[in-house]
Amino acid sequence: MDIERARATMIESQIRTWEVLDQKVLDTLAVVKREQFVPERYRLLAFVDMEIPLGHGEVMLAPKLEARMLQELTLKPSDCVLEIGTGSGYFTALLAALAHEVISVERISQFSAAAAAKLARLGVTNVTLEVGNGAEGWSRRAPYDAIVLTGSVPVLPDALRMQLDVGGRALAIVGDPPVMTARLITCVAPGVFNETGLFETCIAPLREVREPERFVF
Repeated sequence: MDIERARATMIESQIRTWEVLDQKVLDTLAVVKREQFVPERYRLLAFVDMEIPLGHGEVMLAPKLEARMLQELTLKPSDCVLEIGTGSGYFTALLAALAHEVISVERISQFSAAAAAKLARLGVTNVTLEVGNGAEGWSRRAPYDAIVLTGSVPVLPDALRMQLDVGGRALAIVGDPPVMTARLITCVAPGVFNETGLFETCIAPLREVREPERFVF
């Protein structure tokens, strides 16, 4: 397989057509080697429009969704980013290419260790990997300029909102299957937030999330 041709085709046929037009994001996708984060047995599927199994019931998100989420975060070179769900480490590497610092929390220690090795081989030095449950954020390093969840949640926990700095953005896929919405929450003043629905999608849930109370009629 011609890797670079496959990468270019992915960007042109999948990602641009999903309204990802930010040139910084497109350039980052061209540089960060997605295939190096895909499990060996699925390496030939690295640029296919699909989720890729990682083990433990977890998956790599489809390339177009990763790209769209990256674009919607509008990262700046000075930003400190919290990622909930390291997974393969690929999205972590994309964040690191556009931000000053990334703190990535992963509940599965094997994933975190594997991502650390991959990031080290690529010379990525502005990432701190933590093992633990990040469903309520990671308060010890707060506040953050951006927070992103790589799994869905029924509702965004208030604890995550409160870990945003003023001007900070949180991006999460919110809702219950089969209908979920990517939502961008912006902290406009201490304790004050604007929320915008971006697009509909459906992805696997973030694990160990506290379920919201349900009204029973």
